[in-house]
Parts: sequence; structure tokens; C-alpha cells
Amino acid sequence: MQNSDLLPSLLFKINENQQALEAAIMELTLWVEQRGSGEVGGNVRGALDAIRTNEEFINMTLAVLMTPE
Repeated sequence: MQNSDLLPSLLFKINENQQALEAAIMELTLWVEQRGSGEVGGNVRGALDAIRTNEEFINMTLAVLMTPE
């Protein structure tokens, strides 16, 4: 297997890790908000918007990269 063949699988795993981190951070955000820190929660949610904004493009690109030629 050539190194270039590993790239789509590597990117897929990195994307999975990113999604898991997003979920974990959202859990912590909810916990913080329940304890009265709405401003902190809002800041975190704003930062997580970047992940959500890019998610569709990342998934489409991964699908193309992982399609056999």
C-alpha cells in the first residue's frame, strides 16, 4: 500500500476524532451553562460553529477521496 493510499483513511480518522471532541466539548458546555456560566457557554458554542460549518465540506471531500478510481 502506497502512502497516498493511506491519506483518505487518515483524514477519515482525524475527522472522527474531531467529531468526538466536538461532542465532548458540547457536553462540557452544557454542564457549564447549567451552573450559570451562559457567557462562557455562548463563547464555546460560537467556536464550535466553525466545526459545524466545515463538516459538510469535509464529509463530501472524504467521500470523493475514498471512492475507488
